[in-house]
Amino acid sequence: METAFTELVGVRYPIVQTGMGWVAGPRLVSGAANAGALGILASATMTVEELRAAVREVRARVPEGTPFGVNLRADAGDAAERVRVIVDEGVRVASFALAPSRELIARLKDAGVVVVPSVGARRHAEKVAAWGADAVIVQGGEGGGHTGEVATTVLLPQVVDAVDIPVVAAGGFRDGRGLVAALAYGAAGIAMGTRFLLTSDSTVPDAVKAHYLRATVKDITVTTAVDGLPHRMLRTELVASLERAGRARTLARAVRHAAGFRRTSGLSWAQMVRDGLAMKHGKDLSWSQVLLAANTPVLLKASMVQGRTDLGVMASGQVAGVIEDLPSCAELVSRVMAEARQTLEALQSLHALPPPE
Repeated sequence: METAFTELVGVRYPIVQTGMGWVAGPRLVSGAANAGALGILASATMTVEELRAAVREVRARVPEGTPFGVNLRADAGDAAERVRVIVDEGVRVASFALAPSRELIARLKDAGVVVVPSVGARRHAEKVAAWGADAVIVQGGEGGGHTGEVATTVLLPQVVDAVDIPVVAAGGFRDGRGLVAALAYGAAGIAMGTRFLLTSDSTVPDAVKAHYLRATVKDITVTTAVDGLPHRMLRTELVASLERAGRARTLARAVRHAAGFRRTSGLSWAQMVRDGLAMKHGKDLSWSQVLLAANTPVLLKASMVQGRTDLGVMASGQVAGVIEDLPSCAELVSRVMAEARQTLEALQSLHALPPPE
């Protein structure tokens, strides 16, 4: 299946595996890439040298020339160093959780890197398109992690109508029917996070995957208790306790987690302060909310890496409530494409029906 997105990045199928922190490592990314999708490494939870090693590991796991991407935090203090890794290592795609600057986009494009920011609003898509982004991933409110309030079915056509670059739809996708629906709205592909997290190629501990598989759509909530921003995740006793916690207790926990993330990420306190300033810029956030943002990587790591669902949080799209199995990336992508073809054939057969009287 060829679309404007597959032609742009050189993948076989219009499917993206998103860059989920602590989840989208070399094994998952190479599994998605080998299946014909665009796999994206999550770099925010890696040091710069860990990122370089991860890029090289992915390349060793896939046939020469297979495209894949790296997801960056545009507001990170060491974003320039990470861009240098992408350029030096010949990575095909750079994706961003927040809109990159005009200068960052230009630097990547000059080096031949395809720039694909993720956006959650029409105006953001228009801005990055005007700055030279090659495509955008549009996430509706159904998506996991930090999310907005507008459903994919409302947001996607707005963005498609507003920009002249390929648009990839995210938020609520898991199968071939969803891919066809996105294409019908004018998208050039779909991006899936939770669905790829729940594969056998994902390194997330089995006990955590089982927790996701047991969840219903009502077990997935949006809360601001973790880092002060709307965050979609599985509802657990920990999440409930964070929501009940007083301000002083919550801030004390955030300070501890900030120290833990500093050790994990390799960032200095000065860099973390700069990142906090960047996060605060343009948003109505108090300094306590900025500090609370340190909760996220540490609490996610507790679940996604250490398997401690009692101590960590589990970011999740609503679609987790209807996922029931753990296929390999190859099986998943093959299934999605087969379902898409079947759906298209069924739609084409409607032309054979007699017109209404």
